[in-house]
Amino acid sequence: QVQLVESGGGLVQPGGSLRLSCAASGSIFRLYSMGWYRQAPGKQRDVVATLTTTGGTEYADSVKGRFTISRDNAKNTVYLQMSSLNPEDTAVYYCNLVQGIARYTYWGQGTQVTVSS
Repeated sequence: QVQLVESGGGLVQPGGSLRLSCAASGSIFRLYSMGWYRQAPGKQRDVVATLTTTGGTEYADSVKGRFTISRDNAKNTVYLQMSSLNPEDTAVYYCNLVQGIARYTYWGQGTQVTVSS
């Protein structure tokens, strides 16, 4: 079992910044990938950014140039640095971890990010 705990969400004005953290614990394999997703009210859960086992990154077009994903392997923690936030970024943000041959996916409980003036 793997547990993911997110933190760092909150209320921020347009143009502001936030950094989200996600700490993983449990039966974590040597090779794994992590990522961030978000879900706005009435919308599906969409990928925001992913980080592969080799350090490669992928970003949704809507956040390119504004968000940065990174990982501290020693702490099994992934971060999402968010800048130039706008109201369209308002959502519950979830981190995930994928591992194993079957690529089993674990999810955190989510953290609310609200961008509003």
